[in-house]
Amino acid sequence: MLRRRDLLRELGLLAGGLITAPLAAACAGRPPERLEVTPRGRADRPIAGLHPLGLGGERDGVLYVPPETHAQSPMILMLHGAGGSGRRAVRLLTPAADATGCVLLAPDSRRRTWDGVIGGFGADVRFLERALTAAFGRTTGDPRRLAVAGFSDGATYALALGRANGELFSDILAFSPGFLVPVHPTGRPRIYVSHGRSDPILPIDACSRVLVPLLRRDGYEVAYREFEGPHEVPPAVAQDAVVRFVGRSPHGTPRPQ
Repeated sequence: MLRRRDLLRELGLLAGGLITAPLAAACAGRPPERLEVTPRGRADRPIAGLHPLGLGGERDGVLYVPPETHAQSPMILMLHGAGGSGRRAVRLLTPAADATGCVLLAPDSRRRTWDGVIGGFGADVRFLERALTAAFGRTTGDPRRLAVAGFSDGATYALALGRANGELFSDILAFSPGFLVPVHPTGRPRIYVSHGRSDPILPIDACSRVLVPLLRRDGYEVAYREFEGPHEVPPAVAQDAVVRFVGRSPHGTPRPQ
């Protein structure tokens, strides 16, 4: 978790990245925040539980398969906060995943936080491509029912990747995001944003109360939920966000329209 002085330093690094990232993208042709994922088959009977991704190195990540999945299970790419890990982040959504049959993929960032948050997309985007390809091959995850979610820095990164890859992600679940990273948007994914009114890490007045109106101005459908609490993801908020994405209430009953 970022302390205030760490946040200010990394925002300073971001300011430089906002200038260089568009130039780099223009030179390369394909925007660096664009994901290219090619699912290669799916497992018929995935093993339930928590599994390491096994993609090499100390920074890896985990894949969580709930006890009950379906032939075309929804999947959430869950991104941790600064200094965190996928193993810790996946716990925030595990109860909601169990209730809805949603597969969770929670990779680790290459460094202490996500590249696009501190100045430029690169190694993390490429690793997420590998992680998603591996996850689709080992589960019944449906590429047409894919959301990107995150907490804190992970939420900021999820908003960036989700907007840049709207043809891949149908939904973005952003728990206590900090700001909007400039990207080349595609599609119009649905967005869910939550934030604690007493958040001391990423104050709500400077963060979600600023970025939510900007997202709506840009034409996104945004469900916004404030709660009484600090920098956290309350279980009820996690449940609400996942149910909205999956489109049905716990235990498979249709969601009210």
